[in-house]
Amino acid sequence: MNQEERRVFLIQDLIKEQSACRNRKLPLIPDFKTSLKGNDRQDISKNPVLQKIPKDADDQKILLRSLINVRPPASVSRRFLDIQDAYLQAELAKKKIVRLSDLCPLEDDIYLWKGDITTLQCGAIVNAANSGMTGCYQPCHNCIDNCIHTYAGIQLRLKCAEIMQQQGHEEPVGQAKITPAYNLPCDYVIHTVGPYVEGKLTENHCKLLECCYQSCLNLADKNHISSIAFCCISTGVFRFPNEKAAEIAVNTVRQYKKETGSKIEVIFNVYKEQDERIYRRLLAD
Repeated sequence: MNQEERRVFLIQDLIKEQSACRNRKLPLIPDFKTSLKGNDRQDISKNPVLQKIPKDADDQKILLRSLINVRPPASVSRRFLDIQDAYLQAELAKKKIVRLSDLCPLEDDIYLWKGDITTLQCGAIVNAANSGMTGCYQPCHNCIDNCIHTYAGIQLRLKCAEIMQQQGHEEPVGQAKITPAYNLPCDYVIHTVGPYVEGKLTENHCKLLECCYQSCLNLADKNHISSIAFCCISTGVFRFPNEKAAEIAVNTVRQYKKETGSKIEVIFNVYKEQDERIYRRLLAD
């Protein structure tokens, strides 16, 4: 199979799986203006996707990602997984993979890198998750949670759901869980739920964000992971002020390494120029 054949197979299989999509003439991308509730789950029956597969490769990619994003955690055939994994690995091969050895530290064992965290080859990357812990269900949403689940493959959502089922309750803010990375170039994904700032930033918000970084570092060291890449936890839609969030991230990592003697290498991964400027200034102090 070439990439187009794999993509069409995956789309067809996912549409067959969703009975709500059968025998309907629907728009390519559903209307996702409806407010999200809980852990961002979409009601597939109200927001289904098109049966007819577009001919354009980019439109096919959007449709495939949408179908993957709205799919609830569930087992799937070995054939589907084999074709999905081959497809995702081929897509990954088209990207520029960034290795830790490609980066220069700004201080001992601490790096700053601006780019797509799903292309980073290191021990673990940190996912800014929601309390449901099974990913973002909003099709093609540009949050890091959506991107990580999309390019890791559907196995990641199923693994997270199994962990949450065993836990029996939503993930508390400030803790962390670890999973394999599946089709991502890193070895593991560490998931943490950051604080949501509604209104004025409080001391409790700051303490909870500090706990996120501590929990991830503890979990990484416990699993003998030699390097970890942090995204900007709780900024963006979680409304934590970027400057204060970066200050907490840098101070917590420095303090953790000083107190524990940990040799873990830490990458602060940013996506926006604003955050790059903030981290570069903090790490120069």
